[in-house]
Amino acid sequence: MDNSNNITTYKDLIVWQKAMELVVEVYKLTELFPKSEIYGLVSQMRRCVVSIPSNIAEGRRRGSRKDYRHFLLISYGSGAELETQIEIAKRLMFSKSDDFVKIDALLSEIMKMLNRIISNLND
Repeated sequence: MDNSNNITTYKDLIVWQKAMELVVEVYKLTELFPKSEIYGLVSQMRRCVVSIPSNIAEGRRRGSRKDYRHFLLISYGSGAELETQIEIAKRLMFSKSDDFVKIDALLSEIMKMLNRIISNLND
């Protein structure tokens, strides 16, 4: 029996995989920020981005649709926080605008995926 299309763990979820990729990209980006921001925006952005895949994983492991949806909503909220923090970093010019391209695209894709999954769990 071929299980390649079956989702057996949260690690099989594309949205979780993309969120993990986003974590790496945000960590790389925030390395470029001024050292004076290590306890400010850097810390906030890193906490938010780590929260996205963490809550996807926790919700998936909880076992009920209601819990899964709840934790996906938390991930979605963390994504919105991160969007705002990225906008702040852009306005403060902590990095070149090119440095944000991959992160913006990934975050947008993740937010759309989360929104779609959350909507499907409403049914």
